[in-house]
Amino acid sequence: MKQIIQTERAPKAIGPYSQAIKSNGFVFASGQIPIIPETGEFVAGGISEQTEQVLKNLSQVLEAAGSGLNRVVKTTVFLADMEEFAAMNEVYGKFFSDEPPARATVEASRLPRDARVEIEAIALS
Repeated sequence: MKQIIQTERAPKAIGPYSQAIKSNGFVFASGQIPIIPETGEFVAGGISEQTEQVLKNLSQVLEAAGSGLNRVVKTTVFLADMEEFAAMNEVYGKFFSDEPPARATVEASRLPRDARVEIEAIALS
């Protein structure tokens, strides 16, 4: 059984996908990009500001599913430029300071709306 998760406190899906799916004790959160939900625009700034907004968005999606960042078991981080890894990682570490999840980080040639970072997650529900 699966439950579609949708919240107005995170950016709306840009295509035919759900913000998250809750199934069999897990939440599978779609990749979030640095859109401010209230405006639909990107947060101002560089990779640090974008990473912070992405993780705030991801947190809202997980909370709507009855979970949270503290229940994340795996993330995948997509970067437009791996040279920005250290700056992204510094912000990421503030959100996942205790018991950080497993993670993969990859450079992507292009992300939706030319974002600098996108993060997806799997969490316990």
